[in-house]
Amino acid sequence: MNDMAKLGENVIGESSLAPFFKVSNAVEVGINAPENRKGDALRTWVRSLSGFQKEALVRSAKTGDTWRLVSDEGPYLSGHDEAPCPLAFLTTGMIASYMNEICALADMQEVEIRKLKLIQDNFYTMKGSMPKRTMVGGAEPVELRVEIDCDLENGALNTFLMNAIHASPLNGLMRGKLESLFKLGRNGVELPTAKVAELEGDLFPDPGNHFAKSRAEASSFMLVEPVGMTPKKDVALGTAAAASSLADEQNRRLNPGAIAELRPDGIKDIQQMLYSPHGTSFRFLSAEDGRAPDANTLISAGIGFCFMTQFGRFVSMLKLDLPDYRIVQDTHFSLGGASGGTGRAGEADPIETHVYLETSESDETAQEMLDISEQTCFLHAFCRTDLKTRLKVVRV
Repeated sequence: MNDMAKLGENVIGESSLAPFFKVSNAVEVGINAPENRKGDALRTWVRSLSGFQKEALVRSAKTGDTWRLVSDEGPYLSGHDEAPCPLAFLTTGMIASYMNEICALADMQEVEIRKLKLIQDNFYTMKGSMPKRTMVGGAEPVELRVEIDCDLENGALNTFLMNAIHASPLNGLMRGKLESLFKLGRNGVELPTAKVAELEGDLFPDPGNHFAKSRAEASSFMLVEPVGMTPKKDVALGTAAAASSLADEQNRRLNPGAIAELRPDGIKDIQQMLYSPHGTSFRFLSAEDGRAPDANTLISAGIGFCFMTQFGRFVSMLKLDLPDYRIVQDTHFSLGGASGGTGRAGEADPIETHVYLETSESDETAQEMLDISEQTCFLHAFCRTDLKTRLKVVRV
């Protein structure tokens, strides 16, 4: 695809900064974790860099770490394809979380797992008309294939794996219907929300350009890297065409996926797939000990990135003025039922997001930007829909 067709400059590709790193100076940057009320509390700052390129800083109360992550989109959204798309982060964080709980439960129950590979597919929908404001994002059940070699009998193995899946903190966002909460600011002035539920309390201070202060801690790991085009597969209502995600009227189905294995050093090696819209596959590393981004960090970044994408899509499709926009998003998860030793299903609170819009459009249009972005965001749909994970077990 030629550069003419791409939206915005390639800020990520032209930057001298590493795209992914652990932040060594979070205090100087000014990002704190929220008060930890459930087991882990993460604050995610996201800003738009250019077009659909975005940068996130995520600080976790549980780990104390702050990670810098970037996201882009492929040709289907006229992006530069320099980094994984938003949905890739949630799928990757989810499969990492499932791996955490399976391994932790195996340790607790003294189950020897000789081989383990997880293969996950997530499905989302986008239906309706943007000019008519009827476009809605949706989420469908998750499919998880577990390839495993262990001594558990079939019935016991199924129960063991379902218990591990429910133990994931992400279970709290999937099960039940959580209504996300928002605060809105336009050009530095707080506005009430129109349709979306409003969060109690004050609008947080706008992080502004504090992102630029972040410095990288040295790492010997390549935390994320492209591995080439995702293999093709048929997806019902799938899409592949350039700019197809910018069409006025849509009825399409999205299918990101991931394949996860444990390396001998204990780091999770995850290959993220983008079957529909068809796009590039990226390899992620994930760990809970600070060597690579943890599962909750990847999940939180994914939700923030996806929500931010909807603002960019809405204003570019309707030719509205939004030169700059940022969010501060708080996510609250319980500890894992197995990894945190609680013995309970994972829980989560509704997502809390503070939105900062710089625009010459009216207050009403700013409110509508928020409402439509929530309405079209796949991952806010994921939270407000009661979803199950469909398990398939294959012995290897």
